[in-house]
Amino acid sequence: MEHGLTLQVWGIAGIGEVVAGDDLAALICAAEPNLLDGDVVVVTSKIVSKAEGRLVAGDREAAIDAETVRVVATRGKTRIVETKHGFVLAAAGVDASNVPEGMVALLPKDPDASAAQIRDGLRRTAGVDVAVVVTDTMGRPWRNGLVDVAIGAAGIAVLDDHRGRVDAHGRTLEMTVTAIADELAATAELVKGKLGGIPIAVVRGLPFEPDLSGAGASAMVRPATDDMFRLGTQEAKQQAVFDRRTVRSFTSDAVDLDAVRRAVAAALTAPAPHHTTPWRFVIVEQRATQLLDELLDAWIADLRGDGFTEDQIGRRTKRGNVLRDAPLLVVPCMTTSGGKHAYPDERRATAEREMFLVAMGAGVENFLIALAAEGLGSAWVSSTMFRRDVVRRVLDLPDDWEPMGAVAIGHAAQAPGDRPTRHSEDFTLRR
Repeated sequence: MEHGLTLQVWGIAGIGEVVAGDDLAALICAAEPNLLDGDVVVVTSKIVSKAEGRLVAGDREAAIDAETVRVVATRGKTRIVETKHGFVLAAAGVDASNVPEGMVALLPKDPDASAAQIRDGLRRTAGVDVAVVVTDTMGRPWRNGLVDVAIGAAGIAVLDDHRGRVDAHGRTLEMTVTAIADELAATAELVKGKLGGIPIAVVRGLPFEPDLSGAGASAMVRPATDDMFRLGTQEAKQQAVFDRRTVRSFTSDAVDLDAVRRAVAAALTAPAPHHTTPWRFVIVEQRATQLLDELLDAWIADLRGDGFTEDQIGRRTKRGNVLRDAPLLVVPCMTTSGGKHAYPDERRATAEREMFLVAMGAGVENFLIALAAEGLGSAWVSSTMFRRDVVRRVLDLPDDWEPMGAVAIGHAAQAPGDRPTRHSEDFTLRR
């Protein structure tokens, strides 16, 4: 009878209490002198943090704040956050268990470097070539219960890419990439446990690929651009307001029109006067080049009329045009049909129009935020407001549609720079 792969997994007892400055490789060799080449040594991050002096005194919430770069979701006192490592987990991995009273443990600063240091130490001390995986406990979306996962690794390729391989039925696999390091972490936790005082385990008999790239466990952190659930909770959707930025450099990747339609649907939820719907959105595809060319011609004519020289005009119009570079162009338009009152004086008539302008701005802002939540970049540019006659003619728009700028849409070619810090108190007046 054929048997599948057989593994041996055991915990290493006798490590004892770890303190700052301890040599973990030496402790492991003393407690388990019979390591072999090809073994995988799985180490709980808590003892790595202790050895590296990552215990701090003070308030746990303050420690979580210090380790957090982005709040993903909150519910009651529970916070799911992104850490400086790129991990998304509860409380930034800050843990008060199995540490002295009044102290909390932070995750290692660089778990991959920690794993590499332990691996190098085992090679020097015991003369063995092993892989090392550093683990921590995390919850999982849509699943109850906690599991141990890899947060650091050395000597082992943490992902096993099956794409392009053929299954038993002759089908080519297209999506499967197995998280080998996470599977090892969970397996090792079965013999370590949370309460047994065994922070290290050994897995023997698993054939694995070496980590030739040196990426370590960081290869398992999903890039933000590939994260379909980055704004997946009601709380996190609020972050789209802060994540929305003006993007002026796009890739050539096509824009999903369904995503744009969903953004338009979000725009239509904005408030408007007199129960009206003043928003119209023109998705410009075939006529984009014609529109931009004729707007450029009109701009040049206006500059000439203003007395600018040809050299000055050339310098002004030579600047990059975000509308021309974007894969998709949308022209928001305002219409006051069905809601405009006939006021007898200019003051009230002006206020009436301003009400519609405010509603238009609210609709476009909803549109831009929804695009950001869809992973799309955008830039709202005023160009079409200066020559509405040209826009109406080229796009064949009704006379009562007022173009309110244009929105360039696409996938950002680079991450936006930091936004200047603005404090709400500086923009607030209380009376």
